[in-house]
Amino acid sequence: MVDIVDSATRSRMMSGIRGRNTKPEILIRSLLHREGFRFRLDARDLPGRPDIVLPRYRAVVLVHGCFWHGHDCHLFKWPQTRPEFWRDKIGRNRSNDDKVCNALLADGWRVAVVWECALRGANRDIAGVLQRLVEWLKSDAPSFEERG
Repeated sequence: MVDIVDSATRSRMMSGIRGRNTKPEILIRSLLHREGFRFRLDARDLPGRPDIVLPRYRAVVLVHGCFWHGHDCHLFKWPQTRPEFWRDKIGRNRSNDDKVCNALLADGWRVAVVWECALRGANRDIAGVLQRLVEWLKSDAPSFEERG
């Protein structure tokens, strides 16, 4: 399938996509803060610069966008243009995600991954996501994943 916009427009559109302070990330931060949790953002001293760091619980929360991290859900679809570029890019992102999680766990951090699809769509259960995340934070479990 041919792209419906020219390459300059597509480039401008793609460059406008943020890597920090995305809507799902802001939503999770807001919900955690409302529950009384205090955290740091984008800790440069930790592998992968986790989105949310809760030092008191020795836990980090990674909020992943389904497209950029290649999640197998209804929000992810392989692009039709430049497929080899996108397979390489998303494959590297997945590989980096695994390395970051393993490095954090090896350093004694607990790791939670919240996928964008858990927070978007008609079937979303944001209260349930928050409840499960809070239960995990208060537990001793090393990892947690919330999928849509």
